[in-house]
Amino acid sequence: MSQRDRLLELLRTLSYEKKEVTLASGRKSNFYIDCKQTILSAEGHFLVGNLVFDLLQEKAPQVKAVGGLTMGADPIASAVATISWQRQRPLNAFYVRKEPKGHGTQKWIEGDKQVVAGTEVAIVEDVCTTGGSAFKAIERARLHGLVVRHAITLVDREEGGRELIEREVPMTALFRKRDFL
Repeated sequence: MSQRDRLLELLRTLSYEKKEVTLASGRKSNFYIDCKQTILSAEGHFLVGNLVFDLLQEKAPQVKAVGGLTMGADPIASAVATISWQRQRPLNAFYVRKEPKGHGTQKWIEGDKQVVAGTEVAIVEDVCTTGGSAFKAIERARLHGLVVRHAITLVDREEGGRELIEREVPMTALFRKRDFL
């Protein structure tokens, strides 16, 4: 079984639920995909790190760092950074806060000592619905002076988010809604 197939199996088992929910966007849905349930497992973390790293090598080999809006992007960015070190092509991770830190430096970007203005980066997220989270991460990264080259989502719910993000940067999805239905 390929790593991609195994990750999809884990997502279907650990993350996918057929139930009525209200999404972060405020939209109603009859299914929910909580990717963190998969990504935070040891195997899922390893698989996500490998697969997203491979996508970055193919789609945006110039990037030097990977990150996105906390909290969905955090374990993805960390997994990719770990795998990148093992593969001897280090990519730093960074996190984009939803609100600026309320004390101390009051910064929006964590990891900013390594990921400085001018760094070419990729934005990652777990699930893309309207694209709001990735869009906010792109905006904040650019305000920090980062050069956003690509966006990657684990799951594209195919509800318009990709179109929003692709107005800014190319986007790649590992999986789509149809992979779960």
